[in-house]
Amino acid sequence: MSDSATTSSPAPDAGQSPGKGRAAGMGFIMVAVLIDMISIGLIIPVLPPLVGTFTSNQADHAFWYGAVALAFGLANFFGSPILGSLSDRFGRRPVLLIGFAGLALSFFGTALASALWMLIAVRLVSGAMQANVSVANAYVADISSPEERAKRFGMLGAAFGMGFILGPVMGGILGGINLHLPFVVAGSLAVINWCYGFFILPESLKPELRRPFLWRNANPLGALKKLNNLKGVGPLVLVIALSGLAQMILQTSWVLYTTFKFGWGPKENGWSLFAVGVMSVLVQGFLLPKLLKAFSTQRLVVMGLLSSVLTNFVWGAAWEGWMMYAIIGFNVLGFAVSAAIQSLISNAASATNQGETMGAVSSLNSMMAVMAPVIGAALLGLVSHLPKGDWRIGAPFYFCAALQALSLLFAWQHFSRSKAAAESASAAA
Repeated sequence: MSDSATTSSPAPDAGQSPGKGRAAGMGFIMVAVLIDMISIGLIIPVLPPLVGTFTSNQADHAFWYGAVALAFGLANFFGSPILGSLSDRFGRRPVLLIGFAGLALSFFGTALASALWMLIAVRLVSGAMQANVSVANAYVADISSPEERAKRFGMLGAAFGMGFILGPVMGGILGGINLHLPFVVAGSLAVINWCYGFFILPESLKPELRRPFLWRNANPLGALKKLNNLKGVGPLVLVIALSGLAQMILQTSWVLYTTFKFGWGPKENGWSLFAVGVMSVLVQGFLLPKLLKAFSTQRLVVMGLLSSVLTNFVWGAAWEGWMMYAIIGFNVLGFAVSAAIQSLISNAASATNQGETMGAVSSLNSMMAVMAPVIGAALLGLVSHLPKGDWRIGAPFYFCAALQALSLLFAWQHFSRSKAAAESASAAA
């Protein structure tokens, strides 16, 4: 994007300055994301135990939880680029409304599910309809200049983190009362968010920046190819893929891992995810601007990936539950990676295809979400027979550490080549 004025905010009301419109737009999307993530966070500690009520042993529990997670990721892989392209055509607000409706349907359907096939069917429908993360990122890109984006993606990440502070704790407490109750509450919050989006949330994409919807742009493989071809971004696609796969395996394995290794229940898992949310808010909401002043975006990515390698390995090796909390606090730089990479990708895209670009990133993450539960469930299934505290139960986390190490290697190589090319061009000039 070449100019902050051309990428700015929702069309302001009469008498409202563009600057005020931009500030209001950021506040509006953060509220929407916060409510969204609280509703999602509510179900994280209780979905694995709910799946467990339909199984008879730990190996089956790991397999069927993987199948439920796979259903969402597979549908989201195909749905995200379509919804992202639709947001480039019709605006961000209507697509966000579709996502809120999809979440409400998913949560209420899960609360009423009486068989595993019902859980899988509900996750397929909600995965196809839900692209809130990519559209929210496109919204932020619409209202921000290139220089502001890393900071604002960090603010958005802080809203995600705040949702993970409140949601999992509430889910753990409510799940202790009844495993179905968090899904009813989450569905109600999704309905509230839909009302907020319908009556209050302004549109961010100006009519003159919209473009026709083309199926070739909505094809997930085609969208990924275009993402790979963005100037200066190509190799970062591998970084996003590998790091995203590690993150997805971590997310889908966390609750079962802590259950198998430490005997944790919904309440303990809720509090551990609360700690993750606190760190996310602290880093992305408060420390990120200082980190960006101290380090370049590229260097922050490299250091954050290195921190993630160490963190995942030590999580897997932990033999006491309190160690999980200590390691969360150690991974400060790891929480900054997502916002830093997001800004690099967004700055390489044009003003008219932010939705498509963010949809492609979301689709890539969804592809990883398709693979993650299969890998995580398989690894957990292999170690499910081991006694509590056995270091081998950490197999999914050791695998995540290896993925983050590969991601670090590709990022370092890409940034080194980019720096050398820039120095050569400068010398030639």
